[in-house]
Amino acid sequence: MKTQLLPHQSTLPFISDGGQETTLVYHEGMDLPCFAAFPLLKTSEGRDWFRQYYNRYLAIARQAGVGFILESPTWRASPDWADKLGYSRAELQHANREAIGLMHEIREANESPNTPILVSGCVGPRGDGYVIRDAMTAGESSEYHGPQLRIYRDAGADLVTGMTINYLEEALGIANAAAELRIPCVISFTTETDGHLPDGHSLREAIESVDNLALTAPAYYMINCAHPTHFADQLTSGEDWLKRIVGLRANASCKSHAELDASTELDPGDPVALGVQYRELRELLPNLNVLGGCCGTDHRHIESICDHCLAVPAS
Repeated sequence: MKTQLLPHQSTLPFISDGGQETTLVYHEGMDLPCFAAFPLLKTSEGRDWFRQYYNRYLAIARQAGVGFILESPTWRASPDWADKLGYSRAELQHANREAIGLMHEIREANESPNTPILVSGCVGPRGDGYVIRDAMTAGESSEYHGPQLRIYRDAGADLVTGMTINYLEEALGIANAAAELRIPCVISFTTETDGHLPDGHSLREAIESVDNLALTAPAYYMINCAHPTHFADQLTSGEDWLKRIVGLRANASCKSHAELDASTELDPGDPVALGVQYRELRELLPNLNVLGGCCGTDHRHIESICDHCLAVPAS
């Protein structure tokens, strides 16, 4: 069973998982070199862990009667990070195909008419998610990310999501690569505590620029790896560009990126307060229809977000 409607086309809300890597590190006590989860796909034990992890969130989706987005565990599965992890190009390609295959397996075991499931191929930034170094042009970004996107398309992903993107040119390159491959694309920007991308662009500037410059505009945009208090005051109610923001995967902590980088303990924040903040953001974002979490969040945060948001229609 497969839904053809993406979240921006659907009146049914979708949820997603929380902070996968922080769950592995802080709750499971695993060592994740380069903060990469995809190496777990190498073993049957690792694949079983992913099944159990996603199943916990899928149970929340079934209880709430909403859709679910299976975001593949491939945020670090791109060439530069693979080099650091000792992966050959062939091994990296296999890992990306394996990730989408596992997402399909989980979907087949869990999808129902009341809980449609989408498979998204997750694409992370070439560099650090918080700090811009060796920034690419849009053309270089397209060339770098294109092979990963091609694998996702050929493996049957419903869409691809560029997650934790922190500067305009990388976002534009991902959007253009997806356009050339004819696969729906989502761009998820991260912000600093002032609500601007690390490259200095406001969310509005970044979204409008990619929409205007891309070969084909992304299906929609998201915000991830930032706390609602960091960007809420940038969302002036009623402005048209806000309609392009369809998804939110916020951090549990209101700490800055620099503070999180220096942290040795998990800051889980307050799941109830986060749920309230999501509800308030739904009043500013008329098309917000994808609700998930990022660093520090787990099933408790997603349950709270569902409790606070799903009984309250978006404005």
